[in-house]
Amino acid sequence: MKKNPTVLELFDITDKVFLVAGGARDLGKDMAVALAEAGAAGVITSRNASLAAATAEEISKATGKSVLGLPLNAAHENEVEQVFKTIIETLGRIDIVVNCVGGGALQQVSAKFEESPLEAWEGMHQLNVHTAFLLCKHAVALMKAQRSGTIINIASIAGVIGRDRRVYPQEMNPQSVSYASAKSAVIGFSRDLAAYLGPYGIRVNTISPGGFQRNQPPAFVQAYANKVPLGRMGQDGVDMKGAVLFLASEASSYVTGHNLVVDGGFTIWQ
Repeated sequence: MKKNPTVLELFDITDKVFLVAGGARDLGKDMAVALAEAGAAGVITSRNASLAAATAEEISKATGKSVLGLPLNAAHENEVEQVFKTIIETLGRIDIVVNCVGGGALQQVSAKFEESPLEAWEGMHQLNVHTAFLLCKHAVALMKAQRSGTIINIASIAGVIGRDRRVYPQEMNPQSVSYASAKSAVIGFSRDLAAYLGPYGIRVNTISPGGFQRNQPPAFVQAYANKVPLGRMGQDGVDMKGAVLFLASEASSYVTGHNLVVDGGFTIWQ
């Protein structure tokens, strides 16, 4: 980066290479689109190979950037290792890793904490924490050699505050306590990884989204919006794009170990 860059130059990631793990739909797709729109080429992954390929083609056509879709179960280290090998073979380097793998949907998990089996607790942490470890482990091995790179792990406001389950109608199953534990672990893991990697010029941050509107019951959408200072739920295609570009670009070159909360103010209101 040249001395005294303009603000547009700070946000420009032309010629950078990204990986968005879990980038074939929802927030992951939005973030991959944002990075490609800002000039980067890269790779998105999904456990569904055909979905990864179709979404990558869609992003490529829309942005004019090369985007490859690969299958990946990020709980399997050999698959994670192969994805990074493919990135280096096809694109030559890795500058930005966005880990959007995980979630709260696990069949064994019960909203009633006292009814959750140990296997469900372990499964939730494998889905959210173990996958973050594996993706970061193999990214760091490459980024340390480059002495540069940025890692963005997607957490959740569930890792920051407790939730008012009275907002959820009976037909909705609110996310479990184990999900909150896992996302809190991702935030703590990312913070100390940032401390470890600072001397190598590698930045690590998290983004904790709030609730996004996706065909939930109208009563829930209104009840949730009433708890948000900005008066609405998050919008796909809009509200995560700027956040990920900020943390992926030189605009945040002095930001590491940070948890960027994108929730319309939900976590500040009591």
